[in-house]
Amino acid sequence: MLKLLKTCVLAAGVAALAAPAFVGPAAAQTKWNLPAAYPADNPHSVNLVAFAKDVATATGDKLQITVHPAASLFKAPEIKRAVATGQAQAGEVLISLHENEDPMFGIDVIPFLATSYPAAKKLWTASKPAIEKKLASQGLKLLFAVPWGPQGIYAKKDLNSVDDMKGLKFRAYNVGTSRIAELVGAQPITIQAAELPQALATGVVNSFITSGSTGYDSKAWETMTHFYDAQAWIPKNVTFVNKAAFDALDKATQDAILKAAAVAEERGWKLWEEKAKWYVEQLKANKMQVQPPPPALKAGLEKIGEQLTADWSKKAGADGEAVIAAYKK
Repeated sequence: MLKLLKTCVLAAGVAALAAPAFVGPAAAQTKWNLPAAYPADNPHSVNLVAFAKDVATATGDKLQITVHPAASLFKAPEIKRAVATGQAQAGEVLISLHENEDPMFGIDVIPFLATSYPAAKKLWTASKPAIEKKLASQGLKLLFAVPWGPQGIYAKKDLNSVDDMKGLKFRAYNVGTSRIAELVGAQPITIQAAELPQALATGVVNSFITSGSTGYDSKAWETMTHFYDAQAWIPKNVTFVNKAAFDALDKATQDAILKAAAVAEERGWKLWEEKAKWYVEQLKANKMQVQPPPPALKAGLEKIGEQLTADWSKKAGADGEAVIAAYKK
């Protein structure tokens, strides 16, 4: 898949950022830009390039989608708005980045609610209609969702309980991670994935919670010594398109996109289940201490999870409670 990624990116080149170029009598081709936030060899980016290739093949190159990885076109928090306003035609984001807009966008980062891939899939099925509806109200059409690996804690010292996290400069990337930092007495510092390697190298942060893959992408072992495999939650990236751009396409092209999206979702889930363990093994191979959280740390994190679940339910109201109830059935 990495070879596929490189081939697709080189072949596509860097497309000019433009408003949607719709197919008409004088134009045989429609070209879309799809900004993404993660490195070109990250499984999310690899999957997006495969999706773009599938669309091109299915449409006979009538629709060509250029993937722009590594926040090269827009920074992670800017992508959703860029697509909604037509600055790009499609995009991929970590949906929990936007929990401030709607609590439903943060349902998959409630600690210890869904801690396995089957549970994460069930949670996605339960929450998808509400997320789809919210995105539609913002001019976006949901295409597919793909998970990350389970989340663990990176640190430069032993963490035997949550008390040991007091005073840490803790990288936050969404509402939930900021709140965890506050509850353990750490200092939350908002850093997106693309900026994490520099933040680690310069000591801006000295602890964070994320997947094995982001730790690998960031070469966490160069500054961190411990990875506590807490399996706290399994966040998701979602891919969507500008609804007006999608609606301007002919039916056959729309169908090709939706079919490729269904394939991309299935491929992405399988890919992450395979790769999540591999990434943790790479942390070990690079001499990090990889271990489950000690009992006191786990108990403290679970207590925080209960607090965050209550906070989320209060914000989400009846709609949120209905989704949680559907998930727990």
